[in-house]
Amino acid sequence: MTEPSAAHDAAVTDRSRLAGRAYNSDRDLAARQSLYRWQTPRYDLPGIVAGQVAEVRGCVVDVGCGNGTFIRRLRQDRPDLALLGLDIAPGILADVPGPVAVADATRLPLATAGADAALVLHMLYHVRDIPQAIRELSRVVTRDGLVIASTNSDHDKIELDDLWQRAAGDVLGTGHGPARISLSTRFSLEKAPGFLGEEFGRVRTIALPGTITVRDPRPVIAHMASYQAWADQHDVPFEATIERARAILADHIARTGAFEITCKGGILVCRR
Repeated sequence: MTEPSAAHDAAVTDRSRLAGRAYNSDRDLAARQSLYRWQTPRYDLPGIVAGQVAEVRGCVVDVGCGNGTFIRRLRQDRPDLALLGLDIAPGILADVPGPVAVADATRLPLATAGADAALVLHMLYHVRDIPQAIRELSRVVTRDGLVIASTNSDHDKIELDDLWQRAAGDVLGTGHGPARISLSTRFSLEKAPGFLGEEFGRVRTIALPGTITVRDPRPVIAHMASYQAWADQHDVPFEATIERARAILADHIARTGAFEITCKGGILVCRR
């Protein structure tokens, strides 16, 4: 995968775009999350995170908590914990069980050593200054505290990338169109240990590979369409490309019975 450009970084980290369009509600995030219903093996990611904090007592802060998937699970499994959800997008916090607050990951509104664990799940790639955010995580967790991050590999869902480029090429009449935007590439599973290792002496990666198998185009198309906040970054008419991808996918499933997507994600468990 080619390294992201300055324009890519600006688009993926622009706060007004993130808060005002990408995450002004949980619609697009939920569409991306829902695709994993068809993954084998099917990982209970909130349950895995809850298991990792089994020995934690006190306060857990979920930085970039999104629609509250992990907070809800921890409230269910660990009612003894004090939980705080933070996100830069006020709209997505509307239905997250409180307390919640709007906050920037590079300037966390927490006292030094004020949290016993911090979660940064599929969000650090949206932070403009990733090293500063990691320094903030190191500052706010206790000396023996825990940080859990998650992200995707540089090679995650390559079949969707291929589908997009084929559809884009058909729309443009070029045969092979431009790549779709990749959100996680700035903080991919391959890059994350290097970033996190600057502040945490122990970084353990738990790989969560799998295969998504669908027999209906709709969940895949919903996932692809969920990137509409970055439609202007694709160098191709976004809606037309989505519709062409729908047709290609429907034909593929009609001929072969299914469409498979290779997933390569994981979590990183960090301690000093």
